[in-house]
Amino acid sequence: MAKQLPDVGSSGAVPPPRRSRIVLADITRQDTRAERTRAELAQQTQVGEALVRGLVRAQLALALRLSLVVAIGLGGLPWLFAIAPSLGRTTVVGVNLPWLLLGVASFPFLIAVGWAYVRLAERNEQDFTDLVQRPER
Repeated sequence: MAKQLPDVGSSGAVPPPRRSRIVLADITRQDTRAERTRAELAQQTQVGEALVRGLVRAQLALALRLSLVVAIGLGGLPWLFAIAPSLGRTTVVGVNLPWLLLGVASFPFLIAVGWAYVRLAERNEQDFTDLVQRPER
């Protein structure tokens, strides 16, 4: 394969290569609110700390609310049986009702509360992520 030589003008000089203009201002990215918020979180500024503190507070409030549900749900059963002793003497399939509720029914209840906690905690985290990544309006 023969190599093509550049076109030589009448003066015998090779014309300069065609120039292209590169403008860096066209590719600069705009600093959006979400990027600033992410930077504040990464740099642990006061704003970032306040955002994280809000997430931790939300998670703590959720944990306390569901702990209260468990305390009332399971802790209330002995109170119920103390207030209504006839209910405590009731048998179901040959097993006393208190044993059945506290020994068997409590586990599905705890699993349901745990499932609810995970779902709600993930929703809190998703809300936090949406807040951080929300574009400026």
